[in-house]
Amino acid sequence: MRIGELAGATGTTPRALRHYEQQGLITSTRAANGYRDYDARTAVRVRNIRRLLEAGLTLDDVRAFLPCLDGDVTAGPASAKGLKIARDRLAVLDARIAAQAAVRERLAAALRDAGESA
Repeated sequence: MRIGELAGATGTTPRALRHYEQQGLITSTRAANGYRDYDARTAVRVRNIRRLLEAGLTLDDVRAFLPCLDGDVTAGPASAKGLKIARDRLAVLDARIAAQAAVRERLAAALRDAGESA
């Protein structure tokens, strides 16, 4: 399967696929013309990568899940390592949300002080 076909089958872009490959998350072979050629099973791996990214994990986080990316990552029991990664990422997101809420409150207060409604 060529890169455009894989992108279409997984709802991603060729650029993202090249990035995943550069990060060692997927692999391809090269055809005689230099085009990337992906195994059809790579689509499952890419969908799992996308699912983990959409859940808030980073590509570095996803790398820890390499052994299970070729199956249904939601079907099996969660590993201790996977749960730790998820808890750590959640803590980072919570800290960012708290920081943004504080910034928002300061801005809203400044607007109230200026006679504006926030």
